[in-house]
Amino acid sequence: MSAWIKMITDADAHGRLKDLLDHARTPHGTVDTVMRVHSLRPETMNGHVTLYRSVLHSDDNMLPFGFLEVVASYTSILNDCTYSLTHHFMNVRNLLRDQPRSDRIFVALKAHRPEDEFDGKDLALLRYAGKLTTQVGKMVKSDFEALKIAGCDDGEILEVNQVCAYFNYSNRLLNGLGCTTDGDQIGYYKGDEE
Repeated sequence: MSAWIKMITDADAHGRLKDLLDHARTPHGTVDTVMRVHSLRPETMNGHVTLYRSVLHSDDNMLPFGFLEVVASYTSILNDCTYSLTHHFMNVRNLLRDQPRSDRIFVALKAHRPEDEFDGKDLALLRYAGKLTTQVGKMVKSDFEALKIAGCDDGEILEVNQVCAYFNYSNRLLNGLGCTTDGDQIGYYKGDEE
């Protein structure tokens, strides 16, 4: 685990911090830097874990988990957040189980050209996430209407809005505190049933 800010280790954690670190653990039994970086103010970790799980891992989501990971990755690319991109594009790769396709998606997203690999509703949602990330002050009703015309329902739009908003928050947390993936377990860890 590596960041510019001091982080409290498991061995030095007690009371509420210990409980919240345990709550933030991955199925690997580790606490990723993205959560441990909150250790000096544990309640922010609590809020972060709750937000992350509700946005990306909710059973209420209707869009495929793999596509939401693409949205997360694209947002992280636009914000130049290597930490989130490393974690979440590995999830895309593991979920797709198609190396050539995931390579093409990565190249398209890095070039800021999602249209090279996506079309229809998926492309409209990625364009929306792109504008929401890079030009948030210029969002207009026609951006929303374009999603409806592309066949998105309000729930799907909300899912992408929340994934994009969460990763804009997380990318700023990570880049602003100099977090790296050193010591993190990288990649998808949920069951194959997802």
